[in-house]
Amino acid sequence: MAHLDDLIATDIHAYLNAQENKSFLRFITCGSVDDGKSTLIGRLLYDSKLIYEDQLATIEKDSKKSGTQGDKIDLALLVDGLAAEREQGITIDVAYRFFSTDKRKFIVADTPGHVQYTRNMATGASTADVAVLLIDARYGVQEQTRRHAFIVSLLGVKNVVVAINKMDLNGFDQSVYNAIEVEFREFAKDLGFTDITCIPMSALDGDNVTSKSDKSAWYKGPSLLSYLENVEIDAVALEAPFRLPVQWVNRPNLDFRGFSGTIASGVIHTGDEIIVIPSGKRSTVKDIVTYDGTRENAREDMAVTLTLTDEIDISRGDIICRTDSPAEQADQFQAHILWMSENVLYPGRQYLLKTGNKTVPASVSNLKHRIDINDFSEASAKTLNLNEVGVTTLSLSAPIAFDSYNQNRNTGSFILIDRQTHETVGVGMLDFALRRAKNVVWQDLDVNKNIRAQQKNQKPALLWFTGLSGSGKSTIANLVEKRLLDLGRHTYTLDGDNVRHGLNRDLGFTKADRIENIRRIGEVAKLMVDAGLITMASFISPYRAERQMARGLLADGEFIEIFINTPLDVAESRDVKGLYAKARAGEIKNFTGIDSEYQAPKNPEIEIKTTEISADIAAERIVNYLQENGFLSGHEDE
Repeated sequence: MAHLDDLIATDIHAYLNAQENKSFLRFITCGSVDDGKSTLIGRLLYDSKLIYEDQLATIEKDSKKSGTQGDKIDLALLVDGLAAEREQGITIDVAYRFFSTDKRKFIVADTPGHVQYTRNMATGASTADVAVLLIDARYGVQEQTRRHAFIVSLLGVKNVVVAINKMDLNGFDQSVYNAIEVEFREFAKDLGFTDITCIPMSALDGDNVTSKSDKSAWYKGPSLLSYLENVEIDAVALEAPFRLPVQWVNRPNLDFRGFSGTIASGVIHTGDEIIVIPSGKRSTVKDIVTYDGTRENAREDMAVTLTLTDEIDISRGDIICRTDSPAEQADQFQAHILWMSENVLYPGRQYLLKTGNKTVPASVSNLKHRIDINDFSEASAKTLNLNEVGVTTLSLSAPIAFDSYNQNRNTGSFILIDRQTHETVGVGMLDFALRRAKNVVWQDLDVNKNIRAQQKNQKPALLWFTGLSGSGKSTIANLVEKRLLDLGRHTYTLDGDNVRHGLNRDLGFTKADRIENIRRIGEVAKLMVDAGLITMASFISPYRAERQMARGLLADGEFIEIFINTPLDVAESRDVKGLYAKARAGEIKNFTGIDSEYQAPKNPEIEIKTTEISADIAAERIVNYLQENGFLSGHEDE
């Protein structure tokens, strides 16, 4: 490798110490397709002499095979590592590269420009200190330029370099550069950037990349590398409040108990007083332990283990703060969300929210508006599609410790995970806690579910009947309730058609409305079960995610999923209400089984095949299940 230093030969310890104490910068390259992002990074590495000789030989060979620069070496191949990227000449995944100069160490994220890979670009921007936004001088500011600029601002990047690339193709015409700079600054004036530096360059030829170019004598600013070496970012990071999300409790023996994790922000010293969120317990830092021994202080991004002067209970997912600046905690928020999945975001659907080391069930309770990335206007919306940004309210199943994102990127960010597929479907930034929600405290009542159930000599449960329209759900649920009443049990039935005359009369049959319909029913059914009742809920409830949401509202064993399994052709042949005929004629849209899917249960507690047994026998089978599992023989004390 050609990165040399005289100290290597004369004083290796001094050299290693100098390397260890260099400042560190993360930056991202982004912009539209084919603006030259990969070529720019390759040029930085090449001109900084940071490429191994065998690696350079490989790139020279590959340039002849799959390069895009004719007889010239294609420096983009240094970071376009995937075969698909080399074949298409584009970046698909995020490519990270480390390099260093005499002044600073760097990690650069080369991110894709295609719209469908915007989520990959957001991943790279989430940890960046600086964004290098490339613009092709021939085309100026494009839609993807605006999208990427908006996303990096949303993700808290304050320093932006506008690299106006391919200036060699217009002879470094200053008027072209000036026009693009004016247009970008006007567009970005409300994005909250602390600094915008525009640089004319040719990544292909190296002009103004690592050194100033004679071709743009009119340009008086720094080269890109000079800017990256000197931009100030550490001061802001170190002034942030101290946050240590606990990753694990370190107990190698009975004499040592420490709390390990990577410092998310701020600085900690031995002797500092700390507070643990959410427990509120306090102590003092006794030692700061790292891989190479103890130290007096530690800062952001360092992996440490803290030992304390007091024995207090701390668990994974807790956050250790200094007492002078504790994190907040709440379970309802306003947040910005960038949607990253081809499956649409529907308010009311439950996801898993992960922030730091803590994961809790959560749902988007309301989508306030969608943001147009071209002019930042707000549009009403019921859903978010791939790459769209919206302002939402979130409801979590348990409080989390947090900071607002504009105060702390590490403790104010989160991802949303699909509960069924475990796919990361969204990335979000917490704006603030909903203050009213923080003042709403669950009232502890003397008469509770156990007492109500004991009075009724039963165990409460929710019998969730699901199946196609016409499958026989309501008929069987009605028969079950009649038999339970004959046995002296206390019941109530929530029927899909009936609740749409009152509670859910404002909802239609779009996917979003169906999800909200089940969300409301789940909450009502939870109250019914809390009242000690055996509750029947008869709903098509076509989506597994919403049935899982309803299950999650109740204690283990209280949710009994009953799949009324009737084939579509049989259900359609019954068509008591004439709904299938209207759906086939196009008079009813979003009808389950016709133009809207039904996701059958995978592991229901009870499955009723109505082509094999009658409704009466089905009802008896369900009542027998309740009897055999103790729901009808009195309530046991917990």
